[in-house]
Amino acid sequence: MNEQRPVTPKWGINNDFGRLTDVLLGKPEFYRWVEAGPLIGRTLANAHKTGVRFDRQLAMAQHAEMVSIYEENGVRCHYLPADEVLHRNFFARDSSAMTPWGALICHMQLKCRRADYVMAIRFYQDNAIPIWKFATAGHFEGGDFNIIEPGRVLIGYCGERSEKEGSEQVAEFVRAEGWEAVVAPISREFVHMDGLIVPLAEKLVVACTDAMEPWLVDVVRGWGIEIVEVAYREATNLGVNLVALGNDKVLSMRGARDLNAKMRALGFDVYDPDMSMFTLGGGGVHCLCQALCREDA
Repeated sequence: MNEQRPVTPKWGINNDFGRLTDVLLGKPEFYRWVEAGPLIGRTLANAHKTGVRFDRQLAMAQHAEMVSIYEENGVRCHYLPADEVLHRNFFARDSSAMTPWGALICHMQLKCRRADYVMAIRFYQDNAIPIWKFATAGHFEGGDFNIIEPGRVLIGYCGERSEKEGSEQVAEFVRAEGWEAVVAPISREFVHMDGLIVPLAEKLVVACTDAMEPWLVDVVRGWGIEIVEVAYREATNLGVNLVALGNDKVLSMRGARDLNAKMRALGFDVYDPDMSMFTLGGGGVHCLCQALCREDA
């Protein structure tokens, strides 16, 4: 009798829109709102007028609902361990980035996240996932590594998180593998490139072109990519920051009402959980995950 062996995933991605099979998440057990950039800074500065306040139990429930959507769609969820010191490491997008060649270990700038790379390295080593490169020339964060389609990557920097030197180094890593890499500055209010543009399907992205440099929009359109426009106001509240699940399914968020309606009109099955404890705290569903394995495009 032949013994049944568990299927081992083929780690790595060459796109960010094919069917998602494995995802890296975290556990927000020690989550709290602290000054950590312009998004949460706006929340804290206006709290006396808006009345919003942090609720950890609500945050945990929202995160659990997101996990249930992944599991419902057959996605295997892997986790960075919760850590009281690294209390924002559950934003798994930024301490590393997955590529076709293995994981890129990033070099984060915020003091409260500077050591997040330790948990990322440990995770990849413990799971026998190859580590491809380390960002060392300057600060660089995974939200600025944006695979638009196989062979083409957009790499951003706002200075406060990723820096130009770090982004240029990562771009050279990519070019050495034979892929095209375009480096572009972004406004600090969007933090990372995945706050401006995210793949939705083959030759289709969601993007806030009003906040992108015109030359960068021309590059994307020059690749033959169609753009679903996201209004500036919705983008500043992380409306762009969604996750393509593949098979015309999308993990979005309740706050992106206009974009969600556009995607549904295009035939997409859109999940839109309330993720307000995270969007008000500085990150959306794309920030909360790192794709570990997708079907090749």
